[in-house]
Amino acid sequence: MSETALPAFSLKGRTALVTGAGRGIGRTLALGLAEAGADIVAMSRSAEELDAVASEIKERGCEASTVVCDVTETEAMRVAIAGLPKLDILINNAGTNIPEPFLDVSEESLDTLLTLNVRAAFLVAQAAARRMLDDPGRETRGGAIVHISSQLGHVSLIDRSVYSMTKHAVEGMNKAMATELATKGIRVNSVAPTWVETPMTGPALADPAFREFILSCIPMGHLAQMRDITGAVVFLCSPAAAMITGTSLLVDGGWTAR
Repeated sequence: MSETALPAFSLKGRTALVTGAGRGIGRTLALGLAEAGADIVAMSRSAEELDAVASEIKERGCEASTVVCDVTETEAMRVAIAGLPKLDILINNAGTNIPEPFLDVSEESLDTLLTLNVRAAFLVAQAAARRMLDDPGRETRGGAIVHISSQLGHVSLIDRSVYSMTKHAVEGMNKAMATELATKGIRVNSVAPTWVETPMTGPALADPAFREFILSCIPMGHLAQMRDITGAVVFLCSPAAAMITGTSLLVDGGWTAR
């Protein structure tokens, strides 16, 4: 390839596992990665939601399979990932939020967020990296892991102390994994979106005053769209990002630049 040739953004021939793929950002990412040419393995707890996503992917002429699995059930998750016929890409997306004032955070909420957003995210990434490295020639063929983080992995927001803590942990994990796996041909990055309207953010954004506050914090003046997140993820998974690892790509409309 010449120095001026545009690198490829296609994911054709690669298999991508997307956790939390049944709804919200995960669903959109599964569809977007499929459009970029990847074969999709969609994982979540809901068989009905996964079947709908897989059907939509197949209607577009792409390949998709489903795995019904709660990523917090470690042994079941490990067996499912180890048993995949092939794995080149992980989109580590499963996560949740329970907004509460710092002084009112319950131990139950704390444990829920730490278990899913940190512990399960770590163990899923570990299992996926092990599966990738089971394939001979990984160092030359490469692999990609993208953690779906948040701008709150870089800054803070009222009533979201635990969520922010978990996403800061993800950003630390992202850097550590990237440096350890670099020589093994696996690139590791994160995508850190600002507010997007999803089933998880919908209730908060339904409050007109809070929505206006959020918009006032985004210099571009509008919420992120699902396609904004998809574009960032596809780029980081593609050969176009071959020299990018350990990076957090902020898709935040300028929020953290203020």
